[in-house]
Amino acid sequence: MNVIFICTGNTCRSPMAEGYLKSKNLDDVTVISRGFSAGEPANSKSVAVMNEAWIDISNHVSSCITENDIKSADAIICMTQSHKQLLIASGYDKNNIYVLSGGIPDPFGCDIDTYRKCRDSIFAGIDKLINDGFFDETKIDVATPEDIADIANIEKACFSCPWSENAIRESMTAGTAFYVARIDNKIAGYMGLSKIAGEGYVTNIAVLPEYRRKGVGKALLQHVINDCETRLEFISLEVRVSNDSAISLYNKFGFVEAGRRKRFYTNPDEDALIMTKTFI
Repeated sequence: MNVIFICTGNTCRSPMAEGYLKSKNLDDVTVISRGFSAGEPANSKSVAVMNEAWIDISNHVSSCITENDIKSADAIICMTQSHKQLLIASGYDKNNIYVLSGGIPDPFGCDIDTYRKCRDSIFAGIDKLINDGFFDETKIDVATPEDIADIANIEKACFSCPWSENAIRESMTAGTAFYVARIDNKIAGYMGLSKIAGEGYVTNIAVLPEYRRKGVGKALLQHVINDCETRLEFISLEVRVSNDSAISLYNKFGFVEAGRRKRFYTNPDEDALIMTKTFI
């Protein structure tokens, strides 16, 4: 994954972001930083506060963003909404342009404590992206009605009694949240979750056969758990008693057997284990 951090002059915020993400040594992630104006070294206060975090950006020299940079980027992470809007107004694809933590104020001209606060905000924003799986190959987001056909196709590929497009649409309209996993902008898997009175019930989780054993199911589960652990008392699901690989995965995420539903599944007939992960 090729990542570019952008700020105005590429001397304060974006070099700090670049240095911090590089320090994480994430697999298959390359990172650079750029600005809309350039030619200066990293700001001395940025260098100082990064040294406090044992990260050296003293050799950084600011560079302007180029069209080749943008074409090669999988994610362009701006420091403000105005940076993002400037790129979009220039005709670049808004779908891979993001704003870190909703926006990081420019510390230029301020005292060293302001730079420390800026650094800490950048670190926290990047940590959240890492924890949310942003830099992974698999991207998770909440499905929209435009994704219903793809979800139905996954159902057909994975289940003997698949949900129809109409059933998925009705469930979505009734409030079920559908999370989709995308790889190279293709929906590789999905997870449905009904939230009722502080409780979560998984309607289905499925991954296209060609994307199995690539961490898609794991990414879906982790995202949903992160999204719900402070909002719900528990998440519960059913799984075929013979599905050892799925049961093992759920166990790793803290789901435990809570019961059994006799002959819950058909084609073939089989019992279901009820597995629950409790948050409180």
